[in-house]
Amino acid sequence: MKRILLLCAVLVLACAPRGGEGPPTAENAATAAAGQKDNALTPEEEEAGWILLFDGESLDEWMNDTGDPSRRPIEEGSINPHNSGGYMVVHKKMWENYILALDFKISPGCNSGIFVKTFSLEARPDSSVAFNGIEVAIDDTTTAGYHDTGAIYDLVKPTRNAMKAAGEWNHAEITVNRNIISVNLNGEDVTRIDLAEFTEPHQRPDGTRHKFDVAYKDHPPKGYIGLQDHGADLWFKNIKLKPLY
Repeated sequence: MKRILLLCAVLVLACAPRGGEGPPTAENAATAAAGQKDNALTPEEEEAGWILLFDGESLDEWMNDTGDPSRRPIEEGSINPHNSGGYMVVHKKMWENYILALDFKISPGCNSGIFVKTFSLEARPDSSVAFNGIEVAIDDTTTAGYHDTGAIYDLVKPTRNAMKAAGEWNHAEITVNRNIISVNLNGEDVTRIDLAEFTEPHQRPDGTRHKFDVAYKDHPPKGYIGLQDHGADLWFKNIKLKPLY
């Protein structure tokens, strides 16, 4: 009997969490199961032509839209554009046709976005550099309107708000293919826009009004990728790009 009790005690101690370790989260379990390392390409991604835009250790390939280095240091292998010193943190190279994949996590009340086709980085008089790009919205909301997560900001609504709650990581893939931009969020296709249909400033194809004085059919085909600072913390990691042509 004593031997049985002793064996049970040993099993309990072996299964107990070690000091400083909490119970495994679903996120950590998924990562461990997939065997994936943050901010790195898998052999399959390398073979497919993906490019790593952020290695989790250096911001050498990134800058503010002002051209200055970001004032916000890397935080646990992630880029946080809030208080970076500019309107957005941008990758230094301009891109044209590609798939952009990344993970993001927001803080409560966050309002931000991912910009594509941003050109130029010099704001026009009486406007911001936001008018020079196209924004995929990120907002701490649960609705699916023109300003909610997954929307092409003020231009196209998402079919559904597929974002997870604040504090949880999301995976987004944005495809920029000539005049077509599409958004996949957490495995769901949520938004698609054909810029060729936006032939008049301030007007959507259905005749309703939007805020931008831009006819997007004439928008420059090549531009910068930007991570917006709009007043709240959020984090980006695993930022990868696959050129289409």
